[in-house]
Amino acid sequence: METQLNISGMTCGHCVASVTEELKEVSGVQDVRVDLVAGGVSTAVVTSAEPIEPKLLGEAVAEAGYTVVG
Repeated sequence: METQLNISGMTCGHCVASVTEELKEVSGVQDVRVDLVAGGVSTAVVTSAEPIEPKLLGEAVAEAGYTVVG
């Protein structure tokens, strides 16, 4: 199963690494792919075997210092 998140505030590779690390710590997450749009809205695709509560993914992104939008 794939869940797409739109994330604002990311500007560089370090941002991608931080978000990826926090999302991978969420129980059930198998893989994370981030498409960086510096200064715009980036996209993260989270792969999991079962659905994951969107609130948990949003909290992980917030822990990295960014915001899920949309």
